[in-house]
Amino acid sequence: MTSRVRVFSPATLSNLGPGFDILGLALAAPGDTVEGELRDEPGVEIADIDGDDGLLSRDSAQNVVGVAATHVLEQARRKGTTPGVRLWLHKGIPIASGLGGSAASSVAGAFVVNELLGRPFARMDLVDGALAGEQVAALSVHGDNIIPCLLGGIVLIRSLAPPDIVSLPVPRDLHVAVVHPHCRVSTAAARALLDGRRYPLEAAIANAANVGAFVSALYRDDVALLGRSIADALVEPVRAPLVPGFARVKDAALCHGALACSISGSGPTMFAIASSHGSAGRAAEAMRAAFAEAAGLESDVLVGQVNITGTSVVSGQ
Repeated sequence: MTSRVRVFSPATLSNLGPGFDILGLALAAPGDTVEGELRDEPGVEIADIDGDDGLLSRDSAQNVVGVAATHVLEQARRKGTTPGVRLWLHKGIPIASGLGGSAASSVAGAFVVNELLGRPFARMDLVDGALAGEQVAALSVHGDNIIPCLLGGIVLIRSLAPPDIVSLPVPRDLHVAVVHPHCRVSTAAARALLDGRRYPLEAAIANAANVGAFVSALYRDDVALLGRSIADALVEPVRAPLVPGFARVKDAALCHGALACSISGSGPTMFAIASSHGSAGRAAEAMRAAFAEAAGLESDVLVGQVNITGTSVVSGQ
Protein backbone atom coordinates (compact mmCIF):
# COMPACT_ATOMS: atom_id res chain seq x y z
CA MET A 1 0.00 0.00 0.00
CA THR A 2 1.00 3.64 -0.55
CA SER A 3 0.47 6.03 2.35
CA ARG A 4 -0.14 9.17 0.28
CA VAL A 5 -0.73 9.81 -3.42
CA ARG A 6 -1.84 12.59 -5.77
CA VAL A 7 -3.60 12.00 -9.09
CA PHE A 8 -4.62 14.19 -12.01
CA SER A 9 -7.85 13.61 -13.97
CA PRO A 10 -8.26 15.55 -17.23
CA ALA A 11 -11.18 17.52 -18.56
CA THR A 12 -13.09 15.89 -21.40
CA LEU A 13 -15.22 16.79 -24.38
CA SER A 14 -18.35 14.69 -24.77
CA ASN A 15 -20.89 13.95 -27.50
CA LEU A 16 -18.47 15.34 -30.13
CA GLY A 17 -21.34 16.32 -32.37
CA PRO A 18 -23.47 13.29 -33.27
CA GLY A 19 -22.40 10.93 -30.46
CA PHE A 20 -24.74 11.84 -27.60
CA ASP A 21 -23.67 9.81 -24.53
CA ILE A 22 -21.39 7.56 -26.62
CA LEU A 23 -18.40 9.64 -27.84
CA GLY A 24 -15.81 11.51 -25.81
CA LEU A 25 -12.18 12.56 -25.74
CA ALA A 26 -9.66 13.61 -23.10
CA LEU A 27 -7.95 16.99 -23.05
CA ALA A 28 -4.45 17.88 -21.89
CA ALA A 29 -5.83 20.58 -19.57
CA PRO A 30 -7.52 21.65 -17.42
CA GLY A 31 -8.10 18.90 -14.87
CA ASP A 32 -8.97 18.06 -11.29
CA THR A 33 -6.32 16.95 -8.80
CA VAL A 34 -7.10 14.71 -5.83
CA GLU A 35 -4.65 13.92 -3.07
CA GLY A 36 -5.34 11.05 -0.71
CA GLU A 37 -3.82 9.40 2.31
CA LEU A 38 -4.68 6.34 4.35
CA ARG A 39 -6.15 6.76 7.81
CA ASP A 40 -7.02 4.34 10.60
CA GLU A 41 -10.69 5.33 10.79
CA PRO A 42 -12.93 3.55 8.27
CA GLY A 43 -14.70 5.38 5.48
CA VAL A 44 -13.92 8.52 3.50
CA GLU A 45 -13.18 11.97 4.87
CA ILE A 46 -12.94 15.01 2.58
CA ALA A 47 -10.41 17.19 4.37
CA ASP A 48 -10.59 20.18 2.03
CA ILE A 49 -11.76 21.42 -1.35
CA ASP A 50 -10.44 24.43 -3.23
CA GLY A 51 -11.19 25.93 -6.62
CA ASP A 52 -14.94 25.34 -6.23
CA ASP A 53 -16.00 28.84 -5.10
CA GLY A 54 -17.47 27.21 -2.01
CA LEU A 55 -20.16 25.41 -4.02
CA LEU A 56 -19.33 21.77 -3.26
CA SER A 57 -20.27 19.78 -0.17
CA ARG A 58 -17.53 18.41 2.11
CA ASP A 59 -19.90 15.55 3.01
CA SER A 60 -18.43 12.44 1.37
CA ALA A 61 -21.92 11.09 0.74
CA GLN A 62 -22.91 14.24 -1.17
CA ASN A 63 -19.72 14.93 -3.13
CA VAL A 64 -18.85 12.92 -6.24
CA VAL A 65 -15.24 12.37 -5.18
CA GLY A 66 -16.37 10.92 -1.86
CA VAL A 67 -19.04 8.71 -3.40
CA ALA A 68 -16.59 7.26 -5.95
CA ALA A 69 -13.92 6.72 -3.31
CA THR A 70 -16.41 5.03 -0.99
CA HIS A 71 -17.52 2.68 -3.76
CA VAL A 72 -13.95 1.47 -4.38
CA LEU A 73 -13.29 1.11 -0.64
CA GLU A 74 -16.40 -1.04 -0.27
CA GLN A 75 -15.32 -3.22 -3.19
CA ALA A 76 -11.90 -3.67 -1.59
CA ARG A 77 -13.44 -4.42 1.80
CA ARG A 78 -15.11 -7.50 0.31
CA LYS A 79 -11.61 -8.83 -0.26
CA GLY A 80 -10.51 -8.11 3.32
CA THR A 81 -10.24 -5.36 5.91
CA THR A 82 -9.22 -1.99 4.50
CA PRO A 83 -8.33 1.30 6.16
CA GLY A 84 -10.16 4.54 5.53
CA VAL A 85 -8.96 7.42 3.35
CA ARG A 86 -8.68 11.19 3.67
CA LEU A 87 -9.01 13.26 0.49
CA TRP A 88 -8.13 16.75 -0.71
CA LEU A 89 -9.80 17.96 -3.92
CA HIS A 90 -8.51 20.76 -6.12
CA LYS A 91 -11.05 21.76 -8.77
CA GLY A 92 -9.14 22.82 -11.85
CA ILE A 93 -12.20 22.31 -14.07
CA PRO A 94 -14.90 24.99 -13.82
CA ILE A 95 -18.18 23.75 -12.37
CA ALA A 96 -21.09 23.27 -14.82
CA SER A 97 -18.81 24.04 -17.75
CA GLY A 98 -19.46 21.09 -20.07
CA LEU A 99 -15.86 19.90 -19.57
CA GLY A 100 -16.63 16.84 -17.47
CA GLY A 101 -15.76 18.34 -14.09
CA SER A 102 -17.90 15.96 -12.04
CA ALA A 103 -16.56 13.02 -14.07
CA ALA A 104 -12.96 14.08 -13.45
CA SER A 105 -13.53 14.33 -9.70
CA SER A 106 -15.33 10.99 -9.68
CA VAL A 107 -12.58 9.22 -11.64
CA ALA A 108 -9.89 10.80 -9.46
CA GLY A 109 -11.67 9.68 -6.29
CA ALA A 110 -11.88 6.08 -7.47
CA PHE A 111 -8.35 6.13 -8.90
CA VAL A 112 -6.63 7.56 -5.83
CA VAL A 113 -8.17 4.95 -3.53
CA ASN A 114 -7.06 2.17 -5.86
CA GLU A 115 -3.51 3.57 -5.81
CA LEU A 116 -3.51 3.89 -2.00
CA LEU A 117 -4.59 0.26 -1.67
CA GLY A 118 -1.84 -1.00 -3.98
CA ARG A 119 -3.93 -1.26 -7.17
CA PRO A 120 -6.16 -4.23 -6.35
CA PHE A 121 -8.33 -3.30 -9.35
CA ALA A 122 -7.66 -2.77 -13.05
CA ARG A 123 -8.60 0.60 -14.57
CA MET A 124 -11.83 -0.66 -16.06
CA ASP A 125 -12.83 -2.06 -12.67
CA LEU A 126 -13.01 1.55 -11.46
CA VAL A 127 -15.76 2.52 -13.91
CA ASP A 128 -18.68 1.56 -11.64
CA GLY A 129 -17.30 3.63 -8.78
CA ALA A 130 -16.73 6.64 -11.02
CA LEU A 131 -20.21 6.32 -12.49
CA ALA A 132 -21.70 6.19 -8.98
CA GLY A 133 -20.04 9.52 -8.28
CA GLU A 134 -21.11 11.05 -11.59
CA GLN A 135 -24.72 10.10 -10.93
CA VAL A 136 -24.74 12.30 -7.82
CA ALA A 137 -24.01 15.35 -9.97
CA ALA A 138 -25.77 14.56 -13.25
CA LEU A 139 -28.67 12.50 -11.83
CA SER A 140 -28.07 10.00 -14.63
CA VAL A 141 -25.53 7.38 -15.67
CA HIS A 142 -23.52 8.10 -18.82
CA GLY A 143 -19.89 7.35 -19.60
CA ASP A 144 -18.91 9.78 -22.35
CA ASN A 145 -16.90 11.86 -19.84
CA ILE A 146 -15.98 9.11 -17.36
CA ILE A 147 -14.37 6.71 -19.85
CA PRO A 148 -12.10 9.12 -21.76
CA CYS A 149 -11.11 10.75 -18.47
CA LEU A 150 -10.06 7.35 -17.12
CA LEU A 151 -8.44 5.89 -20.25
CA GLY A 152 -7.44 8.94 -22.31
CA GLY A 153 -7.75 9.27 -26.07
CA ILE A 154 -11.00 9.16 -28.02
CA VAL A 155 -13.54 6.53 -27.04
CA LEU A 156 -16.87 5.13 -28.15
CA ILE A 157 -19.08 3.63 -25.45
CA ARG A 158 -21.02 0.85 -27.15
CA SER A 159 -22.46 -0.27 -23.82
CA LEU A 160 -22.05 0.43 -20.12
CA ALA A 161 -23.93 -2.62 -18.87
CA PRO A 162 -21.88 -4.64 -19.46
CA PRO A 163 -19.01 -2.28 -20.30
CA ASP A 164 -18.06 -2.47 -23.98
CA ILE A 165 -15.62 0.33 -24.74
CA VAL A 166 -13.96 1.00 -28.08
CA SER A 167 -10.75 3.02 -27.95
CA LEU A 168 -10.40 4.85 -31.27
CA PRO A 169 -7.28 6.05 -33.11
CA VAL A 170 -6.26 9.69 -32.71
CA PRO A 171 -5.31 11.39 -36.02
CA ARG A 172 -1.83 12.89 -36.06
CA ASP A 173 -3.09 16.22 -37.39
CA LEU A 174 -6.08 16.61 -35.07
CA HIS A 175 -5.93 19.86 -33.08
CA VAL A 176 -8.66 20.98 -30.69
CA ALA A 177 -9.76 24.47 -29.73
CA VAL A 178 -11.79 24.72 -26.52
CA VAL A 179 -13.48 27.93 -25.40
CA HIS A 180 -15.22 28.11 -22.03
CA PRO A 181 -17.34 31.25 -21.50
CA HIS A 182 -17.72 32.43 -17.93
CA CYS A 183 -21.23 31.14 -17.32
CA ARG A 184 -22.74 27.83 -16.20
CA VAL A 185 -25.15 25.26 -17.60
CA SER A 186 -26.49 22.52 -15.31
CA THR A 187 -26.03 19.04 -16.74
CA ALA A 188 -29.23 17.84 -15.08
CA ALA A 189 -31.21 20.77 -16.51
CA ALA A 190 -29.72 20.29 -19.98
CA ARG A 191 -30.62 16.60 -19.96
CA ALA A 192 -34.13 17.40 -18.75
CA LEU A 193 -34.70 19.34 -21.99
CA LEU A 194 -34.45 16.03 -23.85
CA ASP A 195 -36.91 14.08 -21.69
CA GLY A 196 -39.83 12.77 -23.72
CA ARG A 197 -38.73 14.55 -26.88
CA ARG A 198 -39.56 12.92 -30.22
CA TYR A 199 -37.30 13.29 -33.24
CA PRO A 200 -38.00 12.88 -36.96
CA LEU A 201 -36.59 9.74 -38.54
CA GLU A 202 -34.40 11.71 -40.94
CA ALA A 203 -32.62 13.40 -38.01
CA ALA A 204 -31.84 10.03 -36.40
CA ILE A 205 -30.56 8.73 -39.74
CA ALA A 206 -28.32 11.78 -40.17
CA ASN A 207 -26.75 11.28 -36.74
CA ALA A 208 -26.22 7.56 -37.32
CA ALA A 209 -24.46 8.34 -40.61
CA ASN A 210 -22.26 10.91 -38.92
CA VAL A 211 -21.24 8.57 -36.09
CA GLY A 212 -20.23 5.97 -38.68
CA ALA A 213 -18.27 8.54 -40.66
CA PHE A 214 -16.67 9.85 -37.45
CA VAL A 215 -15.27 6.43 -36.59
CA SER A 216 -14.15 5.82 -40.18
CA ALA A 217 -12.38 9.19 -40.26
CA LEU A 218 -10.33 8.31 -37.18
CA TYR A 219 -9.23 4.98 -38.65
CA ARG A 220 -8.42 6.64 -41.98
CA ASP A 221 -6.53 9.50 -40.29
CA ASP A 222 -8.82 11.83 -42.24
CA VAL A 223 -9.36 15.05 -40.30
CA ALA A 224 -11.37 16.62 -43.13
CA LEU A 225 -13.92 13.78 -43.00
CA LEU A 226 -13.92 14.05 -39.21
CA GLY A 227 -14.89 17.69 -39.56
CA ARG A 228 -17.79 16.85 -41.85
CA SER A 229 -18.92 14.20 -39.37
CA ILE A 230 -19.18 16.53 -36.35
CA ALA A 231 -22.76 17.54 -37.02
CA ASP A 232 -25.68 16.92 -34.70
CA ALA A 233 -29.29 16.98 -35.84
CA LEU A 234 -30.69 15.78 -32.51
CA VAL A 235 -29.30 17.39 -29.36
CA GLU A 236 -27.40 20.49 -30.45
CA PRO A 237 -30.52 22.29 -31.79
CA VAL A 238 -32.27 21.74 -28.44
CA ARG A 239 -29.35 22.84 -26.27
CA ALA A 240 -28.05 25.71 -28.41
CA PRO A 241 -30.29 28.29 -26.65
CA LEU A 242 -28.53 27.43 -23.35
CA VAL A 243 -25.24 28.76 -24.75
CA PRO A 244 -25.23 32.59 -25.05
CA GLY A 245 -24.07 33.65 -28.50
CA PHE A 246 -24.00 30.06 -29.81
CA ALA A 247 -24.63 30.81 -33.50
CA ARG A 248 -22.14 33.69 -33.62
CA VAL A 249 -19.47 31.60 -31.92
CA LYS A 250 -19.94 28.64 -34.25
CA ASP A 251 -19.85 30.86 -37.34
CA ALA A 252 -16.69 32.55 -36.06
CA ALA A 253 -14.93 29.22 -35.65
CA LEU A 254 -15.85 28.00 -39.12
CA CYS A 255 -14.82 31.29 -40.71
CA HIS A 256 -11.38 31.21 -39.08
CA GLY A 257 -9.98 27.80 -39.93
CA ALA A 258 -12.06 25.29 -37.98
CA LEU A 259 -13.31 22.18 -39.74
CA ALA A 260 -16.19 21.78 -37.27
CA CYS A 261 -17.58 23.37 -34.12
CA SER A 262 -20.10 22.14 -31.56
CA ILE A 263 -21.10 22.16 -27.89
CA SER A 264 -19.18 20.04 -25.42
CA GLY A 265 -21.63 18.02 -23.37
CA SER A 266 -24.30 20.25 -21.87
CA GLY A 267 -22.28 23.40 -22.55
CA PRO A 268 -21.62 26.25 -22.28
CA THR A 269 -18.12 25.23 -23.44
CA MET A 270 -17.79 24.98 -27.20
CA PHE A 271 -15.06 23.21 -29.11
CA ALA A 272 -13.71 23.25 -32.64
CA ILE A 273 -11.33 20.97 -34.51
CA ALA A 274 -8.68 21.92 -37.06
CA SER A 275 -5.86 20.30 -39.00
CA SER A 276 -3.08 22.45 -37.51
CA HIS A 277 -2.23 24.18 -34.26
CA GLY A 278 -2.28 27.56 -36.02
CA SER A 279 -5.76 27.05 -37.46
CA ALA A 280 -7.06 25.84 -34.09
CA GLY A 281 -5.55 28.90 -32.41
CA ARG A 282 -7.16 31.32 -34.87
CA ALA A 283 -10.51 29.61 -34.46
CA ALA A 284 -10.21 29.76 -30.67
CA GLU A 285 -9.48 33.48 -30.65
CA ALA A 286 -12.38 34.13 -33.04
CA MET A 287 -14.67 32.13 -30.74
CA ARG A 288 -13.46 34.07 -27.71
CA ALA A 289 -14.17 37.36 -29.49
CA ALA A 290 -17.61 36.17 -30.56
CA PHE A 291 -18.60 35.25 -27.00
CA ALA A 292 -17.52 38.72 -25.90
CA GLU A 293 -19.32 40.54 -28.70
CA ALA A 294 -22.51 38.47 -28.81
CA ALA A 295 -22.98 37.76 -25.11
CA GLY A 296 -20.63 40.05 -23.19
CA LEU A 297 -18.82 37.03 -21.74
CA GLU A 298 -15.14 36.58 -21.02
CA SER A 299 -13.78 33.13 -21.88
CA ASP A 300 -10.95 30.74 -21.11
CA VAL A 301 -9.22 29.25 -24.15
CA LEU A 302 -7.31 26.00 -24.62
CA VAL A 303 -5.63 24.89 -27.85
CA GLY A 304 -3.92 21.51 -28.01
CA GLN A 305 -4.10 17.88 -28.98
CA VAL A 306 -5.87 14.90 -27.46
CA ASN A 307 -4.60 13.58 -24.11
CA ILE A 308 -3.85 9.90 -24.69
CA THR A 309 -2.85 9.15 -21.08
CA GLY A 310 -6.04 9.78 -19.13
CA THR A 311 -5.96 9.87 -15.34
CA SER A 312 -2.46 9.48 -13.94
CA VAL A 313 -0.44 9.61 -10.74
CA VAL A 314 1.29 12.93 -10.18
CA SER A 315 3.19 11.89 -7.06
CA GLY A 316 3.10 9.24 -4.38
CA GLN A 317 5.04 7.94 -1.40
